[in-house]
Amino acid sequence: MLTYVWSWAGDFRVTEKNIGVERYRIGQELKYLLDDTLYWIKSNTYPPEEIAIRFKHRLVSIHCFPNGNGRHSRLMADIIIDKIFKQPVFSWGAANLVEQSDARADYIKCVRMADAGNLAPLVAFARS
Repeated sequence: MLTYVWSWAGDFRVTEKNIGVERYRIGQELKYLLDDTLYWIKSNTYPPEEIAIRFKHRLVSIHCFPNGNGRHSRLMADIIIDKIFKQPVFSWGAANLVEQSDARADYIKCVRMADAGNLAPLVAFARS
């Protein structure tokens, strides 16, 4: 999962990217996400799968790291659905989403739909 990222793994990015929040806002936005997610869980705001996918989507949009944000966010969604909600982890299309493929194109399409406010396709893809 972490191929080619070991030298900086765990360190927030220090440069601006064409996606993600400004680098100085990473910690603040991450705190907001964690607080929101805790509220969603405690108040049953959304179904468990949607909470995990909402977390994943917001985490990747913060773009904490120079690389590996998608892999990290999918891992976190799997941890949330497994450890908090005691449900099976997501299959994520049962494909390698790092390399260019039809599955990756479908995944990116679902992420773009989530960017526009429609999370249902991303939830469905995660379970496909």
